[in-house]
Amino acid sequence: WYQGESNAGRAYQYRKAFPLMITDWRQHWKQGDFPFYFVQLASFNSANGNSKNGSTWGELREAQTMTLSLPNTGMAVTTDIGNPTDIHPRNKQDVGKRLAAIALHDVYAKGNVYSGPMYQSMKVDGNKIIVSFTHTGSGLMAKDKYGYLKGFEIAGDDKQFHYAKALIQGDKIIVFADEVNNPVAVRFGWVDDASENNLFNKEGFPASPFRTDTWKGI
Repeated sequence: WYQGESNAGRAYQYRKAFPLMITDWRQHWKQGDFPFYFVQLASFNSANGNSKNGSTWGELREAQTMTLSLPNTGMAVTTDIGNPTDIHPRNKQDVGKRLAAIALHDVYAKGNVYSGPMYQSMKVDGNKIIVSFTHTGSGLMAKDKYGYLKGFEIAGDDKQFHYAKALIQGDKIIVFADEVNNPVAVRFGWVDDASENNLFNKEGFPASPFRTDTWKGI
């Protein structure tokens, strides 16, 4: 299933509609909870959406991620292989390979890594936030020749996000910014065009965008 672009303006509805559709199909076909794999929205500059003015695409990706709570579902993250100026990015081969990796793991029990890092939890440590992930594979990495992580933002109680420095420490990321002394929330890739995101695991799967807050969006 590769869809969601036209629903981005109704992302909160998608939180209900998408799982309902999957559940409905499973009931009608009477095959049990058959595998259902989907592609998270790729990077596309829909409306210059970001943390400051809100991102409908960020919200839709979040709704897709939430759908993983349904049994036997899987999601391919494609923020790194989209096209900021083309809503139909040409690279479908890597999309297919990522979906195939989920099937090889879940259906064919190959024991392979099949997902990029997924947000698990956070804790505040002074002026920093420490973020933990699942699906770290054989380790986290930044796809950048200088080793800099991009795509992270941090905010205090004022809900104003600032570009953050982010460091890999084992299977965790340490996030901080000079402008934020008492941080409460982190966002990663909360933007329509998330092609700058460069957190991966060493198996080459990109991290899914996420936010740790539940502040009102679009």
